[in-house]
Amino acid sequence: MERADDDHYFSIAEKLAGGRMIPFLGAGANLCDRGDEAWAPDSPFLPSGSELADHLASRGRYPDPEDHNLMRVSQYVDAARGEDELYVYLREVFGSDYRPTSLHRLLARTARLLAETAKPQLLAVTTNYDDLLEVALAEEGLEFDVVWYEAKHNSAAHGRFLHRAPGKKPKAIARPNKYAGLPIALERPAILKLHGCLNRDSASDDSYVVTEDSYIDYLSGGDVGALVPIALWQRMTSSSLLFLGYSLNDWNLRVVLNRIWGTRKLVAKSWAIQREPADPKVSKIEQTLWDARDNVELVYCELSEYVQELEAKLPLPAAVQQVG
Repeated sequence: MERADDDHYFSIAEKLAGGRMIPFLGAGANLCDRGDEAWAPDSPFLPSGSELADHLASRGRYPDPEDHNLMRVSQYVDAARGEDELYVYLREVFGSDYRPTSLHRLLARTARLLAETAKPQLLAVTTNYDDLLEVALAEEGLEFDVVWYEAKHNSAAHGRFLHRAPGKKPKAIARPNKYAGLPIALERPAILKLHGCLNRDSASDDSYVVTEDSYIDYLSGGDVGALVPIALWQRMTSSSLLFLGYSLNDWNLRVVLNRIWGTRKLVAKSWAIQREPADPKVSKIEQTLWDARDNVELVYCELSEYVQELEAKLPLPAAVQQVG
């Protein structure tokens, strides 16, 4: 396990500022800056996975209020109320106006730095559904591309990825290895959303890998690299990765890693930043699981603290002043 010392921060900052690192955001990324306040539908911050499960259980009248398993609760709501109602409940949550965290703002300012210094554009990968990074990028005055997985069973693009360029309608990616809608040298920041996303412009374009069945579909689809546009796939398999807000106790991360890389070793050294578990036994499990992923160093640090320290090492442009 590596320590989050000055040498570590300078190494990460150098890779980020050179466009040689891909941030990989998990559910814990949205808890950055959050205090101990519990989530409610009118909260100014997004829910955790268990809080989202509780909300869906309430809206969908799930019979077991003690069950906090998001996939199982979502599966019940889908079966009992229908996929359309499940999507309505999810949009009620993710469609509210939330402010980007310090992590999202740091990544957006990094994207502006890369644009101003003519370095390779930012590619960020996430399994989250929200649009906090999109909001942060827009507030920095940047246009960006979004690519996401289509999970809806009634969609003609089910099981494929879609691409939305700035000001354009979403386009299904039928031939990922030939797709020319994203150049090998990205012209704008890009966000790859592996588990679907909220689309504020059109509720019919929302997509959520959230039920047990949708995860089974996702698992049965083979190598996700065969579905991702070639420009993004090449970056993902040749860059360092910075996992933020993930735990390998989180089953869906292991699904993603196995679908993208299988048993292949990551080419470039990568890092996983997460809060240290209170239980030493859980800590040992985490370290063992990450050690099994060749070339990934586990670093224990509170995410908000990590962002603050990393920001101090990056030559970032001044933050855009927001009006109002």
